[in-house]
Amino acid sequence: MGLRARRAIASVGIVVFLGFYVWLLIAVGAHVPDHPVATLLFYGIAGTAWGVPLLPLMSWAEGKPFLKKR
Repeated sequence: MGLRARRAIASVGIVVFLGFYVWLLIAVGAHVPDHPVATLLFYGIAGTAWGVPLLPLMSWAEGKPFLKKR
């Protein structure tokens, strides 16, 4: 599979994942206690954690192995 096709598939996958991720955060965020610190921690961690699950997909899109085996 060519690099352009991989990037196109990964782009669609990222948009779908982020749509689901935002929906999930809204659903879970409704159950976070109504305290400013709890809200800040929840959305602060959730706002930075979205990239971790996408690392393997982005590595695949560039044609590089995510984890190098020794």
